[in-house]
Amino acid sequence: MNTEEFWDIVESARTGDKPFYEALVDRLAVGPEQAILEFEYRFDQVTDAVYRWDVWAAAYLIGGGCSDDGFMDFQAGLVALGRDWFEKAARSPDDLADHPAVIEAAAGSGSGSGSRGDSAIFYEEVGAAGNVAYERLTGAGADAYEEAWDRYQDGREDEEEEPDMGEEFDFDDADQMRKRLPRLSALFLSPPAL
Repeated sequence: MNTEEFWDIVESARTGDKPFYEALVDRLAVGPEQAILEFEYRFDQVTDAVYRWDVWAAAYLIGGGCSDDGFMDFQAGLVALGRDWFEKAARSPDDLADHPAVIEAAAGSGSGSGSRGDSAIFYEEVGAAGNVAYERLTGAGADAYEEAWDRYQDGREDEEEEPDMGEEFDFDDADQMRKRLPRLSALFLSPPAL
Protein backbone atom coordinates (compact mmCIF):
# COMPACT_ATOMS: atom_id res chain seq x y z
CA MET A 1 0.00 0.00 0.00
CA ASN A 2 1.46 3.32 -1.01
CA THR A 3 0.89 6.68 0.67
CA GLU A 4 -1.87 7.68 -1.76
CA GLU A 5 -3.82 4.49 -1.05
CA PHE A 6 -3.38 5.03 2.69
CA TRP A 7 -4.80 8.55 2.51
CA ASP A 8 -7.63 7.37 0.22
CA ILE A 9 -8.71 4.97 2.98
CA VAL A 10 -8.46 7.71 5.61
CA GLU A 11 -10.42 10.20 3.52
CA SER A 12 -13.13 7.65 2.67
CA ALA A 13 -13.54 6.94 6.41
CA ARG A 14 -13.94 10.67 7.06
CA THR A 15 -17.06 10.86 4.88
CA GLY A 16 -20.47 9.73 6.01
CA ASP A 17 -22.34 9.80 9.29
CA LYS A 18 -20.26 7.43 11.39
CA PRO A 19 -17.49 8.60 13.71
CA PHE A 20 -14.11 8.37 11.96
CA TYR A 21 -12.81 5.47 14.04
CA GLU A 22 -15.87 3.30 13.39
CA ALA A 23 -15.83 4.09 9.67
CA LEU A 24 -12.11 3.32 9.48
CA VAL A 25 -12.55 -0.06 11.17
CA ASP A 26 -15.48 -0.83 8.84
CA ARG A 27 -13.41 0.13 5.80
CA LEU A 28 -10.41 -1.98 6.88
CA ALA A 29 -12.47 -4.98 8.01
CA VAL A 30 -13.55 -5.76 4.46
CA GLY A 31 -10.07 -7.22 4.05
CA PRO A 32 -8.04 -8.85 2.90
CA GLU A 33 -5.90 -9.43 6.00
CA GLN A 34 -2.80 -8.30 4.10
CA ALA A 35 -4.40 -4.91 3.38
CA ILE A 36 -4.96 -4.31 7.10
CA LEU A 37 -1.32 -5.07 7.85
CA GLU A 38 -0.21 -2.83 4.99
CA PHE A 39 -2.40 -0.03 6.32
CA GLU A 40 -0.88 -0.43 9.79
CA TYR A 41 2.63 -0.36 8.35
CA ARG A 42 1.89 2.82 6.39
CA PHE A 43 0.17 4.31 9.46
CA ASP A 44 3.39 3.83 11.42
CA GLN A 45 5.43 5.46 8.66
CA VAL A 46 3.05 8.41 8.38
CA THR A 47 2.94 9.04 12.12
CA ASP A 48 6.73 8.75 12.33
CA ALA A 49 6.86 11.83 10.09
CA VAL A 50 5.34 13.89 12.91
CA TYR A 51 7.33 12.26 15.70
CA ARG A 52 9.13 15.51 16.43
CA TRP A 53 9.66 17.80 19.39
CA ASP A 54 7.84 20.73 17.78
CA VAL A 55 4.76 18.60 17.10
CA TRP A 56 4.95 17.17 20.62
CA ALA A 57 5.10 20.74 21.94
CA ALA A 58 1.90 21.54 20.03
CA ALA A 59 0.26 18.48 21.61
CA TYR A 60 1.52 19.63 25.01
CA LEU A 61 -0.10 23.04 24.59
CA ILE A 62 -3.37 21.74 23.15
CA GLY A 63 -3.73 18.93 25.68
CA GLY A 64 -2.57 20.82 28.75
CA GLY A 65 0.35 18.38 28.97
CA CYS A 66 1.25 15.31 26.94
CA SER A 67 2.78 11.98 27.98
CA ASP A 68 4.40 9.47 25.61
CA ASP A 69 1.07 7.65 25.21
CA GLY A 70 -0.72 10.95 24.81
CA PHE A 71 1.61 11.88 21.98
CA MET A 72 0.79 8.64 20.18
CA ASP A 73 -2.90 9.53 20.55
CA PHE A 74 -2.16 13.00 19.16
CA GLN A 75 -0.32 11.57 16.14
CA ALA A 76 -3.30 9.27 15.49
CA GLY A 77 -5.61 12.25 15.84
CA LEU A 78 -3.63 14.16 13.24
CA VAL A 79 -4.24 11.29 10.81
CA ALA A 80 -7.96 11.44 11.66
CA LEU A 81 -8.01 15.12 10.68
CA GLY A 82 -7.24 14.04 7.12
CA ARG A 83 -4.35 14.56 4.77
CA ASP A 84 -4.62 18.35 4.41
CA TRP A 85 -4.48 19.07 8.13
CA PHE A 86 -1.92 16.35 8.73
CA GLU A 87 0.40 17.87 6.13
CA LYS A 88 -0.16 21.39 7.52
CA ALA A 89 0.78 20.17 10.99
CA ALA A 90 3.81 18.34 9.61
CA ARG A 91 5.02 21.53 7.88
CA SER A 92 4.21 23.83 10.79
CA PRO A 93 2.57 22.54 13.96
CA ASP A 94 1.70 26.12 14.87
CA ASP A 95 -0.82 26.10 11.98
CA LEU A 96 -3.03 23.90 14.18
CA ALA A 97 -4.03 27.20 15.81
CA ASP A 98 -6.42 27.60 12.85
CA HIS A 99 -8.19 24.26 13.33
CA PRO A 100 -11.75 24.69 14.68
CA ALA A 101 -11.36 21.94 17.29
CA VAL A 102 -8.18 23.55 18.61
CA ILE A 103 -9.84 26.96 18.78
CA GLU A 104 -12.76 25.35 20.63
CA ALA A 105 -10.38 23.59 23.03
CA ALA A 106 -8.60 26.87 23.75
CA ALA A 107 -11.91 28.51 24.53
CA GLY A 108 -12.71 25.67 26.93
CA SER A 109 -16.02 24.90 25.28
CA GLY A 110 -17.61 21.82 23.78
CA SER A 111 -15.66 18.58 23.63
CA GLY A 112 -12.27 20.26 23.77
CA SER A 113 -11.76 21.10 27.42
CA GLY A 114 -7.98 21.06 27.44
CA SER A 115 -7.58 17.69 29.15
CA ARG A 116 -6.05 14.98 27.03
CA GLY A 117 -8.92 12.56 27.59
CA ASP A 118 -11.39 14.63 25.62
CA SER A 119 -9.23 17.29 24.03
CA ALA A 120 -9.09 18.33 20.43
CA ILE A 121 -7.16 16.04 18.10
CA PHE A 122 -6.17 13.32 20.60
CA TYR A 123 -7.75 10.11 19.24
CA GLU A 124 -6.46 6.98 20.96
CA GLU A 125 -8.83 4.56 19.20
CA VAL A 126 -7.43 5.33 15.74
CA GLY A 127 -4.13 3.71 16.72
CA ALA A 128 -5.97 0.43 17.34
CA ALA A 129 -8.13 0.44 14.20
CA GLY A 130 -6.04 -2.14 12.35
CA ASN A 131 -6.07 -4.52 15.29
CA VAL A 132 -9.84 -4.24 15.73
CA ALA A 133 -10.47 -4.61 11.99
CA TYR A 134 -8.23 -7.69 11.82
CA GLU A 135 -10.04 -9.30 14.74
CA ARG A 136 -13.42 -8.53 13.14
CA LEU A 137 -12.36 -9.90 9.75
CA THR A 138 -10.72 -13.08 11.01
CA GLY A 139 -12.72 -13.76 14.17
CA ALA A 140 -9.39 -14.30 15.89
CA GLY A 141 -8.23 -12.59 19.06
CA ALA A 142 -5.55 -9.99 19.70
CA ASP A 143 -2.83 -12.65 19.89
CA ALA A 144 -3.53 -13.69 16.29
CA TYR A 145 -3.21 -10.10 15.16
CA GLU A 146 0.10 -9.67 17.02
CA GLU A 147 1.43 -12.87 15.41
CA ALA A 148 0.35 -11.73 11.95
CA TRP A 149 1.89 -8.31 12.56
CA ASP A 150 5.18 -9.86 13.68
CA ARG A 151 5.27 -12.04 10.55
CA TYR A 152 4.49 -9.05 8.36
CA GLN A 153 7.27 -6.99 9.91
CA ASP A 154 9.90 -9.71 9.54
CA GLY A 155 12.42 -8.48 7.02
CA ARG A 156 11.27 -4.88 7.28
CA GLU A 157 13.12 -4.06 10.49
CA ASP A 158 16.29 -3.27 8.55
CA GLU A 159 14.39 -0.41 6.87
CA GLU A 160 13.42 1.24 10.13
CA GLU A 161 15.36 4.29 11.19
CA GLU A 162 15.01 6.43 14.26
CA PRO A 163 13.06 9.53 13.28
CA ASP A 164 14.84 12.87 13.51
CA MET A 165 12.92 14.62 16.26
CA GLY A 166 14.67 17.94 15.75
CA GLU A 167 15.90 20.10 18.59
CA GLU A 168 14.61 19.17 22.03
CA PHE A 169 13.38 22.00 24.24
CA ASP A 170 11.56 22.51 27.53
CA PHE A 171 7.79 22.49 27.05
CA ASP A 172 7.36 24.11 30.47
CA ASP A 173 9.45 27.12 29.39
CA ALA A 174 6.75 29.56 28.30
CA ASP A 175 9.27 31.80 26.52
CA GLN A 176 10.51 28.87 24.41
CA MET A 177 6.97 27.84 23.61
CA ARG A 178 6.02 31.38 22.58
CA LYS A 179 9.13 31.57 20.39
CA ARG A 180 8.59 28.21 18.68
CA LEU A 181 4.77 28.05 18.57
CA PRO A 182 3.59 31.66 18.87
CA ARG A 183 0.03 31.19 17.64
CA LEU A 184 -0.72 28.11 19.74
CA SER A 185 0.95 29.76 22.72
CA ALA A 186 -1.31 32.78 22.29
CA LEU A 187 -4.30 30.44 22.51
CA PHE A 188 -3.18 28.25 25.41
CA LEU A 189 -0.69 30.20 27.55
CA SER A 190 -1.31 33.16 29.79
CA PRO A 191 0.10 36.41 28.43
CA PRO A 192 3.69 37.04 29.48
CA ALA A 193 4.18 39.14 32.60
CA LEU A 194 5.29 42.68 31.92
